[in-house]
Amino acid sequence: MDWPLFLEFSLVGLLSGGLLALIALGFVLVYKGTRVINFAMGEFMMLGAYVYWTCAVPLELPWWAALAITLAAIGLLAAAVERFVLRPLAGQPVISIVMATIGLAAVLHGAAEGIWGGQNLALPELLPRKPLILGELLLPGQVLWSFALAVALIAAFTAYFRLSKGGVAMRAAASDPVTAYAMGIDVRRTQRLTWVFAGVTGAVAGIIVASMTSLSPSLGAVALGVLAVIILGGLDSVAGAIVGGLAVGWLEAVTVGYFGGQARDVVPYLVVLAILMVRPYGVFGTRDIERL
Repeated sequence: MDWPLFLEFSLVGLLSGGLLALIALGFVLVYKGTRVINFAMGEFMMLGAYVYWTCAVPLELPWWAALAITLAAIGLLAAAVERFVLRPLAGQPVISIVMATIGLAAVLHGAAEGIWGGQNLALPELLPRKPLILGELLLPGQVLWSFALAVALIAAFTAYFRLSKGGVAMRAAASDPVTAYAMGIDVRRTQRLTWVFAGVTGAVAGIIVASMTSLSPSLGAVALGVLAVIILGGLDSVAGAIVGGLAVGWLEAVTVGYFGGQARDVVPYLVVLAILMVRPYGVFGTRDIERL
């Protein structure tokens, strides 16, 4: 075996997995807070990239101003979705809420295509392209910087959840909403904040992905590929999102390197399927036990 080549594939895969973990974090945040998988996560990514492109290209704003406006806009959109779409469905069967997120995804996709069109757009270069050369190893600059940004954001969210009063309230409300409400925690506010954080996470991930590839309404489909990550790591586990993202990123890179791109979407899912046969709730997911 060519070990330097294998090491290069592995490092690139792990670095790419950081971005997958960031996208998975958006899914996990919503699921922990509401017990619902947000199938509109990809559309939050897409809209974030479009808003950033609008601010940076036609309006010619500096990148920091474009980013600030984008995060504020997507955060407000996420808060509005929680207030006017999901809150009226409180107490309804989970399938109703899931279908609402699927319908929301279709609406946002159609709105984006109607406003910006269906052609591919190019975002201004956001991440440095200069590769990092370590002996015989070559690591693409964009992949390296995207990993650094993902690590910084995940670390910031983790610190907030663990150390801040608001983060503790969010975790308490996610764990037991009834008890949290009885203890004086504003559960509705924590759920709204959960959606805002998920929207901001998706916007950042969408900007990174679009800057590395291109921007079109189909960008939202990227999030669907992350379902393997959250299922593998556990739907309600931040640690699972991180480990699952790194694992799937590594599997994809090694698969592409040795078997070609056609096997990229097959091998990781086969591995995930094999693991789920042993741990159906994910590697780090909470095992729910129902007593009859």
